[in-house]
Amino acid sequence: MPGTLYVVATPIGNLEDITLRAIDTLKAVDMIAAEDTRHTNILLERYGIKKSMTSYFEYNKIQKGDYLLRLLSEGSSIALVSDAGTPGISDPGYNIIKLCIDNNIPVVPIPGPSGIIAALTISGKPTNEFTFAGFLSPKPIKRKNELKKLYDEKRTIVLYESVHRIERLLNDILEVCGDTEVVVAREVTKKFEEIRREKVSASIEHFKAHKPKGEFIVII
Repeated sequence: MPGTLYVVATPIGNLEDITLRAIDTLKAVDMIAAEDTRHTNILLERYGIKKSMTSYFEYNKIQKGDYLLRLLSEGSSIALVSDAGTPGISDPGYNIIKLCIDNNIPVVPIPGPSGIIAALTISGKPTNEFTFAGFLSPKPIKRKNELKKLYDEKRTIVLYESVHRIERLLNDILEVCGDTEVVVAREVTKKFEEIRREKVSASIEHFKAHKPKGEFIVII
């Protein structure tokens, strides 16, 4: 019988946000496939979990995917975790999940924290319908074109952005969408969590005066 791939959601910041079921699963599996083993090891040490780990990230997903599939086919159970939140959302977890499905390997979700939902629920924007566009292109022209396609979207829009490109994204939103209201959520659930609800021009001025730090979720 083949093993099982467990898709385990882990904290997006505060380590106490992990579920009891996630802890039990991480303790029970044969191996943990982690986006960054050093990062995941902090979580494992916090909860006294000693487990074999292997790295699984964007640049080794093809080679490592074949390796993990072989272990699963031989009966091993593996927990897939990302650096933060739910695997498969804007990370290479999708590839191994699809590979398992295509090869009739059981895939079981262990739900928990999600940056998208955490930011959306406190945004004050409509939550009955929304679209998640993830990280837009790092290329300026392509990013603006992606924003133009989203401009006519009637649902709430949720974007991810890195600290290195947040100011460029906000400026592009101003250029493409006008001075619309945005929610900029920074370091959600972490010590320096910051939620800004304001015109995009105000957010631009804020980050000109205060160097941006951390990871960002932008809601339009």
